Amino acid sequence: MLRLAIFILSALSMSALLQARSISGTVVSDRDSTSVAGAICRLSDHNHQSIGGSTSGVDGAFAIESAPDRQLILVVSMTGFSPTEIIIESGSKDVALGLIYLNEGVSLEGITVNASHAISDQRGRTIIFPSASDVKASPTSLSLFQKLPLAGLEANPINRTLSVDGGSPVILINGVPSTSDDLNALKPGDIAKIEYSRITPARYADKGNSGLIAITLKERSDGGQIYTWGRTALTTAFVDAIIRASYHQGPSQFGLSYNPSWRNYQQVYDNTYESYISDDFKVDLAEHDRNPFNYSYHNLQLKYNYSPNTATLFSATFKVTPQSKGSRMIAQTLDSELGEYSNYNHVKGRDFTPSLDLFFRRDFNDNNSLEAQVVGTLSSSEYRRTNNYMMPDDNNQSYIMDVDSRRRSLISEICYDHRFSEKTSLSAGIQNTISHSNNTYLTSDYKPVLTENNNYVYAKLGQQIGSVNLSLATGAKLFWIKNDINRRNFVRNLSTVQLSWGISPKWRLSAAFRYSPGIPSLSALTDYPQQQTPYLISNGNPDLKVSQTFIYQIMLSFRHKKFSASLLVNYRQISDYVTDDIVYLGNYLFLSQSVNAGKAWLADANLNLNINDIAGFGANLNLGFDHTEMAGETWCHHINSFSGSFSVWWNKGPYTISYWRKIPGKYLSGHYVGKEENGDALSLSFKPDNHWTLEASWMYMFDTKGTKYPSWGYSPVNPCYRERYIRNNGNMVVLSVSYSTDFGSIFRSASRSLNNSDNGSSLLEL
Repeated sequence: MLRLAIFILSALSMSALLQARSISGTVVSDRDSTSVAGAICRLSDHNHQSIGGSTSGVDGAFAIESAPDRQLILVVSMTGFSPTEIIIESGSKDVALGLIYLNEGVSLEGITVNASHAISDQRGRTIIFPSASDVKASPTSLSLFQKLPLAGLEANPINRTLSVDGGSPVILINGVPSTSDDLNALKPGDIAKIEYSRITPARYADKGNSGLIAITLKERSDGGQIYTWGRTALTTAFVDAIIRASYHQGPSQFGLSYNPSWRNYQQVYDNTYESYISDDFKVDLAEHDRNPFNYSYHNLQLKYNYSPNTATLFSATFKVTPQSKGSRMIAQTLDSELGEYSNYNHVKGRDFTPSLDLFFRRDFNDNNSLEAQVVGTLSSSEYRRTNNYMMPDDNNQSYIMDVDSRRRSLISEICYDHRFSEKTSLSAGIQNTISHSNNTYLTSDYKPVLTENNNYVYAKLGQQIGSVNLSLATGAKLFWIKNDINRRNFVRNLSTVQLSWGISPKWRLSAAFRYSPGIPSLSALTDYPQQQTPYLISNGNPDLKVSQTFIYQIMLSFRHKKFSASLLVNYRQISDYVTDDIVYLGNYLFLSQSVNAGKAWLADANLNLNINDIAGFGANLNLGFDHTEMAGETWCHHINSFSGSFSVWWNKGPYTISYWRKIPGKYLSGHYVGKEENGDALSLSFKPDNHWTLEASWMYMFDTKGTKYPSWGYSPVNPCYRERYIRNNGNMVVLSVSYSTDFGSIFRSASRSLNNSDNGSSLLEL
């Protein structure tokens, strides 16, 4: 009997072991991707009852046996690191988690690891650790963003830009405000973590951006990296390139980057049908023209970082961006008043903008940090425009708009962050921009002096209450401006309330409210009329009032294994919104300028669906529906618009094939309606090793007109229809190649703030 009992117990034990599944992974540091030995890995059930555990070995690897068909929680912790919580879905198969990053001093609670990637919601932001499969299937950093389940985000592979809900987001790379050029220069494998929000943080709320993308790079030790990328088309004159090199030795890091871009498009066509109408005068115009254009853009940056210890960073960045542009218009116009005539318009411009950015950061301890920054910018612009009209009676007319602009500015900021506890944080800061501009209008020798003093003071409080995260932010915008003889002072509030509730590991509900004033820019207030055509004069408007925008949002998201979905409903109300309008001046002349029209209402819904890593296949779909109404004193317009984008991809070994298409929507601005840019791209990439990537793309497939921009207007003074298309882009075949190599590795700089140049302008270009 004793032998029988022992046999039965042994058989039961062996049966349990045979049915158990293995949960394994490798623990590494988020700072430098090195193995973390001795990390404690504990398994528990949903009641937090301990089931088993293990510790990571010298190589960071661990393995734990667990019972099948149970949802479990894995907590990985180590002294000096913030613990990471991982939810293991129920099932009988073994779970290989891959790399698990531990953050030094940063808590990322509730991370859900699916088979494809690690994703969580923390303090109102979505946090993603890109999976190895997504990185492998992404020849560029932009193509990696196409694969991520981030609702409202669109990655355009043709223009190489990112947008959030149709606007330009704040892009931070290791805390540094950056541009699309900086993001495109990153290797997908260098990205360790991405934080995303559709709400612009209080610190950047006055810059007119939409949303936030914060990228954390993998930190490495001494060494360097070289990365080059370039693309061109077989039938179209354009070139884009990236050359980036960096080297780190001891406490110092040196960096050099150069991003040139060149276009020369000759097959650009415009068809315009419009009328100018007053009580006693009407003229109908039909114009067919060719508008070739070209531009050359160069972005050169030199960076030096000095970090004697992990708590201190000094950084200096010198940036220069010379660029030139030119366009022509060769047109035939049928004029009901003056007959048929030809017009030849020519535009040339040059800009040169050097800047120096000095930055200092000090972490006093884990809960207190201070940042200070000063950015000086010198910019010069030359703008030349000549409009020539060859009339049938030889009464030719010319309208010349030549202006030189010189701008000097100084931007400074101090920001302080304090954490009362793991659940409560406070940040506050002040920003100031002082600028002095001289515009010289060469045809009249008019030389206005324009100055601005722009101040922004803000504070943000974050509070975690159970599974609910609450964020309250407010700020004061104080903007003093003098435009020659016109002086304007603006004092306005900016406020945001954001609430995020983690209902369960799969469901999350978020809501937000935002108040944002639209203060006119220096160029919009420029008071200097310039005649463009025989009938039209353009001018700024020094009497523009501040528009006020109230935004209400609610979003529901769902994630389960390899599938995620989200639905956002948005309502926006704007009073005194700014739009372009045309009025009759008399003597057959009309004035075009920005005005405060009245009220606007915008309601939209956006649905995002994402599946990932199904035998190398993935897809991302964004669908949106918008209803817009705008009204003035005597008129009201409304439109309904359907828009979206989708991308699909499949990876097998060194090959990746992908397709992206944009469904352009419509937008309403006052009396005028336009349609967004169209686009699609079929791409095949080949990565023979860790250094080279080759890619071929077919863009604007089966579309001989290429890029199209239709628009029309319902103005009672200027009804119109316009169509522009760029045939150079039609059926365009693009080849690209990239090469990267590491010798040693690169360290990751501490976080910082502000842009490293002043992008403001006092020049109104027509």
